[in-house]
Amino acid sequence: MDKSGDSDPNNPTPEHGADSGALSERELAILAFEGHWFKHAGAKEQAIRTELGLSAARYYQVLGAIIDRPAALAHDPMLVKRLLRMREARAHARARRSLGGQSTL
Repeated sequence: MDKSGDSDPNNPTPEHGADSGALSERELAILAFEGHWFKHAGAKEQAIRTELGLSAARYYQVLGAIIDRPAALAHDPMLVKRLLRMREARAHARARRSLGGQSTL
């Protein structure tokens, strides 16, 4: 098994290159993919599997780790800021549902 992390689709976590600050080719490909798909929800899951070789769940785990990296923000600030805002909005919506779902009237 390749221990570099960049070519292992099951282990492209932030520890691979996080200290060096540079994004791997795979991380760059994931950011580019996400930048093209934000307007199209239809066949995205199939495209994730076909183009990147990842399950949708793993893709979103990896994407979440990538957007937390300063190198990602430096590479594509508009995309990363949009993704961070979307993640924060979803977290707030989940919190409102879980905390206020029973007491709203």
